[in-house]
Amino acid sequence: MLVKTYGCAVYGIEAIPITVETNLGRGINFYLVGLPDSAVKESHQRIKAAFSNNDYKFPRNEITINMAPADIRKEGSSYDLTIAIGILAASGIIENPKVSEYVIMGELSLDGSLRSIKGALPMAVKARDQGFKGVILPKQNAQEAAIVNDIDVLGIETLSDLVNHFNGITEIKPEKVDLDSNRLKTNYDYTIDFSDVRGQESVKRAMEIAASGGHNILLVGPPGSGKTMIAKRLPTILPPLTLQEAIETTKIHSVAGLVGANSGIVTTRPFRSPHHTISDVALVGGGSNPKPGEISLAHNGILFLDELPEYKRQVLEVMRQPLEDRCVTISRAKMTVDYPAGFMLVASMNPSPSGNFYDPNDPNSDPEYVVKRYLNKISGPLMDRIDLHIEVPAVKFDELSSKVKGESSEQIRARVLKARDIQEKRFIDYDGIYHNAQMTPKLLEHYCEIDDAGQTLLKLAMNKMGLSARSYARILKVSRTIADLEDSKHIKPNHIAEAIQYRSMDRNGMM
Repeated sequence: MLVKTYGCAVYGIEAIPITVETNLGRGINFYLVGLPDSAVKESHQRIKAAFSNNDYKFPRNEITINMAPADIRKEGSSYDLTIAIGILAASGIIENPKVSEYVIMGELSLDGSLRSIKGALPMAVKARDQGFKGVILPKQNAQEAAIVNDIDVLGIETLSDLVNHFNGITEIKPEKVDLDSNRLKTNYDYTIDFSDVRGQESVKRAMEIAASGGHNILLVGPPGSGKTMIAKRLPTILPPLTLQEAIETTKIHSVAGLVGANSGIVTTRPFRSPHHTISDVALVGGGSNPKPGEISLAHNGILFLDELPEYKRQVLEVMRQPLEDRCVTISRAKMTVDYPAGFMLVASMNPSPSGNFYDPNDPNSDPEYVVKRYLNKISGPLMDRIDLHIEVPAVKFDELSSKVKGESSEQIRARVLKARDIQEKRFIDYDGIYHNAQMTPKLLEHYCEIDDAGQTLLKLAMNKMGLSARSYARILKVSRTIADLEDSKHIKPNHIAEAIQYRSMDRNGMM
């Protein structure tokens, strides 16, 4: 008897339908074909033990299982349940012929219970798009997959539960998730707040601009000036994820296996802070079996690189293309995988090896050539892709000991949300454009017109500072964000002047 069941293979953040054909014939052999890896081949032993421990007779026939298409490699243990249901249906233990109406995936334990799998959300999306009635997954993955509309998601705990469901003995109810709002309710009850930061008003202003326009930012200052403290508070002023952003983020974390058991959609913007010893593969993704790296796990959130010059040059250089294209492509001989990488880069660094700004009047400070050599660890093309460079001076005692608290994250966030709403309406007709940092050259020309006074000011800055064409575009984008914070339709000379001052690394000639 021939039975077809269906599963999914995940490549990148997309799923590919897999047909599992199970045929029982004469003999006692077991054949598993269709380019399975070792973990898939080992499913035979797990399935046999699970059958025995749940009083299901493993057929004494020649079992041939074909996983199609045969040119796609099947990896991992998540096909256990797909194969097991095929065997049970072919041997007559499951009488319901509707097994082919579902995508079925799950890893079996020897006692017949189910373990969670990776990539449940992409599988549910593909199952819906392919016209399946539903998707059957381990209970731990059900909430995650139930985000997808117009498809039944059945979460099961044991193999016998699913057998009884197909045989009509019991009924498994579909999982439900309430997604009645396009903008998710984000919990802003953070334990940290911008009011904790003493002084540093200019730095807070720069962080507000960065959050409002989705701009990359570099903090340069001596040790103890509060660079890391300020960077960690940036998520507290960012707008909540939209439903579309949340689904994109959840798909990446699902593929990476970072969505917790019984967890649903990711509702907070990611904040990734990898150590400076990270490899280029771990940062951008890849490996023999490609997986998303830190820049993709930070999609729709923040990638924080503390002590930027300490990272290997090769690691930093591989970020250049993702920063520009907002995606990363991993190419292998048999496949090409694309991962989204639309993140805000927040980096921090000391101004010199000793940690202090260069001072020609201080005999203990590093010589100017040492400072330049240290700063030049960051290449010019990478620095060009960072919109704001802000100096973070040491905090004075009077500010540090002051009992007066600065603005709270809630107050700053209110202004950020107002600016983001302006940008959301501005780019409503442009797919994939949500904030000013994402503007294309065509949009830049349309929305960043400046008057004669602004042109003169920008020309003077370009000539004096030797700015590149990319820096010119960054200044215009930041100017547009500053204008949005003031609810100004037009970019004024004072907006351009403020944006120019955030190119401090260009001004010092340290690129």
